[in-house]
Amino acid sequence: MPTKDSTPKQSPRLEVRKTYKLYVGGAFPRSESGRTYVVNDAKGKFLANASQASRKDARDAVVAARKAFGGWSGKTAYNRGQILYRIAEVMEGRHQQFSAEVAASEGLSAAKARAVVDAAIDRWVWYAGWADKLAQVVGSSNPVAGPYFDFSLPEATGVIAVLAPQDSSLLGLTSVIAPAIVSGNTVVAVSSYERPLPAVTLGEVMATSDLPGGVVNILTGSASEIGPWLASHMDVNAIDLCGIDSPDEARDLEAAAAENLKRVRRPAEEDWSESPGLSRLTQYLELKTVWHPIGV
Repeated sequence: MPTKDSTPKQSPRLEVRKTYKLYVGGAFPRSESGRTYVVNDAKGKFLANASQASRKDARDAVVAARKAFGGWSGKTAYNRGQILYRIAEVMEGRHQQFSAEVAASEGLSAAKARAVVDAAIDRWVWYAGWADKLAQVVGSSNPVAGPYFDFSLPEATGVIAVLAPQDSSLLGLTSVIAPAIVSGNTVVAVSSYERPLPAVTLGEVMATSDLPGGVVNILTGSASEIGPWLASHMDVNAIDLCGIDSPDEARDLEAAAAENLKRVRRPAEEDWSESPGLSRLTQYLELKTVWHPIGV
């Protein structure tokens, strides 16, 4: 005797739309201002509503980054390398999602988007490998005339503000965040305004990896609005202006950063697909010289 089919009937359902929020202190708050803005794909089709961060959100992100700095910079270099590698592992598991977001945001074919995600993952691995080698390459043992050892050792600068590239939503963002944190700095990053979705997903990856909350904080919104507050903030130690296209705006931000002698990385044309080199690794390091008696 035939049995009655117990398979539930498929009824039409609405897609569960993703809510894109900020990433601050390891959590995902909405902007305190309640503002959002429309994000379209490369063809002008609606993709999502993203949170539009305010200066209060920027201040909260700096507080979170400063709170995380002591613990993060105090970890062994080997441990920081492990954590960066873990970010790459989690990204690999979400490769398809990143590829879809990069393709939509940047107007790339599926194959080119996959190649961009591959490059971003590989870049995390590359920087992870440098974590426990920086001291040997950048530091030195200095010759002195006396019964002393004299060592110069690199240390993290502190809280780094990053105005991320506008044209490269994932690979460019990775290329400016990873070198800053691998040496022990913490970061407040403002994502690409028109292409923020891969940045928010990267925040989700960080939240589910071993990266402590507050080491990286990601704000979506206008760098022109948030940038001046980060540049003038007295608890920000350096700022990367790579996402600023206007020379006048870059000059104003650099002048604001001079109030507390921030390190400033000026905007320049960069090919994010090229080998990154060591310039961004060494940009946010301080060299501490230690004298130690030999005892003879």
